[in-house]
Amino acid sequence: MASANKLGRTVTALLAAAATAALLYFGNGLMPLWPLIWFAPLPVLLLALRRSAWQGGLLAFAAWLAGCLNLWHYFRVVGIPRAAWLVYCGATALAFAVCVLLLRGLARRRLFWSAWVALPAGWVSFEFVRNLLWPHGSTACIAYSQLNFLPFLETASLAGPWGMGFVLMLLPAGLALGIDLWMSERKQAWRLLGATSGGLAALLIFGAVRLDVPQGGLETKVGLVASDANGGAPMQRLFENYAARARQLIVQGAQVVVMPEGLGTVLDSSVAQADAIFQPIADQTGAVLVVGMGRIGESGRYDEAHIYAPGTAVRSYDKEHLLPPWETSHFTPGTSRTLIAVPGKAEGQTWAVAICKDLDFTNPARAYGQAGASLMLTPAGDFRVDGFFHGHIAVMRAVEDGFSLVRAARHGLLTVADDRGRIVAEVASGSAPFAMLMATVPAGHSDTLYLLLGDWFGWCTIALLALVLLQLTRTRGTAAK
Repeated sequence: MASANKLGRTVTALLAAAATAALLYFGNGLMPLWPLIWFAPLPVLLLALRRSAWQGGLLAFAAWLAGCLNLWHYFRVVGIPRAAWLVYCGATALAFAVCVLLLRGLARRRLFWSAWVALPAGWVSFEFVRNLLWPHGSTACIAYSQLNFLPFLETASLAGPWGMGFVLMLLPAGLALGIDLWMSERKQAWRLLGATSGGLAALLIFGAVRLDVPQGGLETKVGLVASDANGGAPMQRLFENYAARARQLIVQGAQVVVMPEGLGTVLDSSVAQADAIFQPIADQTGAVLVVGMGRIGESGRYDEAHIYAPGTAVRSYDKEHLLPPWETSHFTPGTSRTLIAVPGKAEGQTWAVAICKDLDFTNPARAYGQAGASLMLTPAGDFRVDGFFHGHIAVMRAVEDGFSLVRAARHGLLTVADDRGRIVAEVASGSAPFAMLMATVPAGHSDTLYLLLGDWFGWCTIALLALVLLQLTRTRGTAAK
């Protein structure tokens, strides 16, 4: 009988871990099914509340690590060593296990409200600090699993990815505590479940209302062009091919045309030849062109975007956040912002320029938002397999900082989105020898709470985590049997 009970407990534990791993595997990663991540921690949390600390912690660690196998193929495709996957996913799984044990410890001490916020406070503190120290910024935040859930995505306008991550962990924490207390302390269970559902409902109502309010600003016609099949072509011919497609888009009404990152590399001595291909188009048509290219000069190598506006000298933006190790070993990071005073029909707007990985970080996007940017023009390059995931991370910057997004990526997507996170138009860069996209997008700037206060919620979660840890230490030895 004892052996049967032990087997049953073991099977239950394994099923709980497998359920969390499966929900995480399919609910997060490169192509997430966003509803699943809301419940991913729940099976392990329910088990941890009724098992020993070592069992709960071990199962939480194993479940999260197994769920991260959804990134195994991605790491291999982009050439990242398997050891790096183990370090990254192991650290993330360890952070989750510690947060689960923190919730369990507080619940055992009957500090149910502290237990409720312990998991989200610990998790977001981990994500926020990692974002400050990690060369990939905020890219691994679970908030990015929710980019298709627009009413919830609007939370980013208040508190960035940190507020979204907090709520994503708050729901399963409240459900687990409510279910665990249902038979013994039903009133307390009702309070926790009511607070959890009420807070989520309030955020979703806010999101629905914000989505219903028009963005405002002039409608702007934007053009994007990218090709995945241009390897080996002479640079001059490649630039001329892109210029020809830009003219086509402008004839159709495009006021700005954005091309991908790194179309070619030019020397300081040959920059004028490249500029002579694109600047006349701007001068003759009144449109703006943004072209990504590398530049090698005496002062260093730069990953740049050249901006061609009618009747003005060519300007450039140097990519600030470089992809390690490939870009960091070749390029010098930029340190300045580039804003465009818009000519013609869109006069009075302010457009901004960033490159690809810059939008994995909350800055420089927030700095551009503070400058009143209404349209973010972004040359980019992806790895095909991450076209949806990496391409759409930039959409959260649009929601946070109140601008529309125009992102043209090779080996990825051509994407146009408004400042509510709605995809206005999108096409794969590999859909044609030269994929082209025309779209009309509102280009009005919107002020947001996140724009005003920045990462305020990330710092608040660290303070909240400190408070619950203090409570835990003060009540040491008082855990319920």
